[in-house]
Amino acid sequence: MALAFSGGLDTSFCVPYLINERHLEVHTVTVNTGGFSAEEVKSIEQRAKMLGAASHTTVDATETYYQNGVKYLIFGNVLKNDTYPLSVSSERIFQAMEVLKFAKKIGADYVAHGSTGAGNDQVRFDIVFDILAPEIKIIAPVRELASTRQWETDYLKQHGFDFDWKKTKYSINQGLWGTSVGGQETLVSDGTLPEEAYPSQAVKTGSEIVSIGFEHGEPVALNGEMMKPTALIRKLDEMAAPYGIGRDINVGDTIIGIKGRVGFEAAAALIIIKAHHLLEKHVLTQGQLYWKGELAGWYGKLMHEAQYLDPVMRNIEKFFDDAERNVTGTVNVELRPYHFFAQGITSDYDMMSKGEYGEKSSYLTGNDIVGFTKVLANPMRIFYKVNKDAADEAERL
Repeated sequence: MALAFSGGLDTSFCVPYLINERHLEVHTVTVNTGGFSAEEVKSIEQRAKMLGAASHTTVDATETYYQNGVKYLIFGNVLKNDTYPLSVSSERIFQAMEVLKFAKKIGADYVAHGSTGAGNDQVRFDIVFDILAPEIKIIAPVRELASTRQWETDYLKQHGFDFDWKKTKYSINQGLWGTSVGGQETLVSDGTLPEEAYPSQAVKTGSEIVSIGFEHGEPVALNGEMMKPTALIRKLDEMAAPYGIGRDINVGDTIIGIKGRVGFEAAAALIIIKAHHLLEKHVLTQGQLYWKGELAGWYGKLMHEAQYLDPVMRNIEKFFDDAERNVTGTVNVELRPYHFFAQGITSDYDMMSKGEYGEKSSYLTGNDIVGFTKVLANPMRIFYKVNKDAADEAERL
């Protein structure tokens, strides 16, 4: 059987449990979507083997995740509930698809994950398996047992694996597009995560200016240096996270219909989205901005709710690809402790830079606007002329 393995408490518990209680041969697979360093990948492999896995495989899906997911979250300026950039929720579908490929490769009859029965991840993993490989049976030990983190820690200790409970106080899921943080504080409505809960500590003071260069909507240059978008995201995060930028708690409706809270830090994601959106305001038409916003809301909702395989997602992506043709330019962003500010843009496609703004317009005069206003007012002028009651009400407003 194939087990999606992150090396965290839940998936670590799953290995000896599936071996000892379910009598299965466990082959672990880690899908790296940008959250693990080379050292961490090696450590995860060592842990899997120490726990008794028959084999361990690491799949680097960072570029796939960016090209098929993150890129379109940028194009859509997607922020769930105007807050959350889908940092980790957008990863799970891509991880599930890679896990399934691995399961098919080894001829597994079962596929397992460490998701609980309360959150969204269980649906994200299950739905890919159900749609693409209904013949493979799903096992989710943590969900099936409704186990607590303390119980899992005790189980591991009983089987010779000594995990420190304090070190597993927070559930940390780190990826290219950000990090989610869950703990006792996020299980209640008034809890606040302490500084120690976040992987990046806020240590930077003062301020600095960074420039982000976009080509056809994709971030491709940082402070004038050209680089792959995935490398830029990592580098920007290294620069901005120590300011404490990008932290928040998302509150929303889970896929299964209950309210949920999760903390996150996503410095690069939030900065790139805001910078990209500012650039779009300068280079896209009113209609493009409107319809992108409408479609982006649906795209983010469907991505969050595990509907990535719905063909409508490919339709929306085609619209985004076409709309981003002129989203090319540079945005300057100021970084400060716990805050950032997108200052302005430069672009060959900037519709404010061609002498057409305000009194500088080379095409329209003040007299033109007088005539335009009369034409614009005429329909309502006629309406109020023939509707006396409405005219009286309007005068009282």
